[in-house]
Amino acid sequence: MKRLILCMLIVVGTVTVLSAQSGRKIRNPIPGTASAGVTPTQTATEEADAAKTAEIGFSESATNQPVSIFVDRERRRSNKSSKKTESETKSKAPEAQTKPADVDSEDEVIKVETNLISLPVTVSTRSGSYVPSLSKGNFKIFEDGIEQEVAYFGNVDKPFTAILLIDVSGSTSLKIEQIQDGAIAFVNQLLPQDRVMVVSFDSGVSTLIEYSSDRPKIIAAIRKLRFGGGTSLFDAVDFALNRKIAKIEGKKAIVLFTDGVDTTSRRSYESTVADAIESDAAIFPVYLNTFLDAIGIGGGGGVMSTPPTIGIPGGVGGGSVSGTREEYARGRRYLQDLANATGGRIYRPDNSSVGLATAFEGIAEELRSQYEVGYYPTKEARPGDVKKIKIRIDRPNLIIRSRDSYIVK
Repeated sequence: MKRLILCMLIVVGTVTVLSAQSGRKIRNPIPGTASAGVTPTQTATEEADAAKTAEIGFSESATNQPVSIFVDRERRRSNKSSKKTESETKSKAPEAQTKPADVDSEDEVIKVETNLISLPVTVSTRSGSYVPSLSKGNFKIFEDGIEQEVAYFGNVDKPFTAILLIDVSGSTSLKIEQIQDGAIAFVNQLLPQDRVMVVSFDSGVSTLIEYSSDRPKIIAAIRKLRFGGGTSLFDAVDFALNRKIAKIEGKKAIVLFTDGVDTTSRRSYESTVADAIESDAAIFPVYLNTFLDAIGIGGGGGVMSTPPTIGIPGGVGGGSVSGTREEYARGRRYLQDLANATGGRIYRPDNSSVGLATAFEGIAEELRSQYEVGYYPTKEARPGDVKKIKIRIDRPNLIIRSRDSYIVK
């Protein structure tokens, strides 16, 4: 009898140990597994999302970083609301009580014309591989938590149209060969039906070649890049969004190559980000870090490769390092806002030809792998409302990237 009890205790103990081991989570992925290659900043969030979706059987798009103009506008609205409440509290005029109540224009729901909301969607595994085999039935769209009917679906086989928007101001002039090599690497990834327009900008904006699928002509246009003074970045983004890409149907994107610093535009940071939010084109900024060159210690050949010199190439800043640093920080924030607002992604390669070429090739691959989904909103809204969007796919453990909001026109 004692032997039987002892055997039972051993079996129970073994089962308990095995159960504990089976629930253990590997915190550091082993090289070569599905999680290898994920950057440390991505791993924690993506593992949490994957764990959640594994339980519920589907994947959802993540919420992007907040766009600066949204944060500023909500702050202004909050301040305006507080002042209005305070004013109403102080005002006790008798005639105000006998006057018929009017509807506050800010709270009035206005019926607006319903337009198709089109969304570029990138779907990948946790290891970074794109998922090419999904169909319309795999997708669900939610606006402000309410499911919408998927009215349009474009799969990954559709050709894309892209604008190469290239900064040729003085601050980027030391990188001309790297810029050209990177842009040509993008062109070399094109399929026969893909089309590209090349636009350059310094103090002005110039179209070097209209939409074309002719690789030799596109490459010849890139080789004609010439550098000048001033940087009309905001004007160039406005030109690409409102005068060129807006007229294009189907999959489309703007590949923006710049250091992010604007010196001569008529348009503004806020207006162009607002236009980007309303656009159905994804923006992929490729950030070129020219800060050391701008403060006179870069020399174009690496950190401290030449003695410090006085002056700011391309007219950047007011001559002080601190002022230039602030302008570069604002420029990086602007590029991040454009990417977040449109469902694109910002690339920060090193300044070598290989680094830039890899970034451009990555963008071309992503554009070829994107889906396009669209819907007609079912709920009435007022102009200026910000609508939140979620994309859901009926498979777990996928990473979904798309725009997560839009402004009602």
